[in-house]
Amino acid sequence: MQDQLNEKTVAVIIQANKLTARLLMKALKKALAEMKKLEKGLTTPKTYKGKQTVKQLVRQGAGVSNIEITDNNIKSFESTARKYGVDFALKKDASTNPPKWLVFFKSRDADALTAAFSEFSAKAVKREGPAKPSVLEALRQFKEIVKNRVVDRTKNKEHGGPEL
Repeated sequence: MQDQLNEKTVAVIIQANKLTARLLMKALKKALAEMKKLEKGLTTPKTYKGKQTVKQLVRQGAGVSNIEITDNNIKSFESTARKYGVDFALKKDASTNPPKWLVFFKSRDADALTAAFSEFSAKAVKREGPAKPSVLEALRQFKEIVKNRVVDRTKNKEHGGPEL
């Protein structure tokens, strides 16, 4: 009985050693992979796409230009800029009244930015076109018409009134 117990104990110890060796090997492989990833990341700066901060845009090395805009709904410009793949940064200049927006972009994105702005302005003009009639206002008008309508309450025998 003691021999069996000793054999089982030795078997468990051997398995535990194998397990720790495997874990150590996996941990070393992961550490090496992380070190390579860090080394690679240090040589190439991280590039951002689409909307970003002015600081991130300047770090990318391309010349930066800007356009001043006074539109209140400039945030809706983002979807159009994303469509054209423009890297841009929005900055609000609150010192003026009404506040103005500065759109910073890379110089090489100038053509794409003009296309995006032309599409955005076309959408804005279309949106500001003739206003749709209000459903609530139409409902109020119909209520007034119904309220002011005179109803004839006389019974007519020809139309199914009670006959005596």
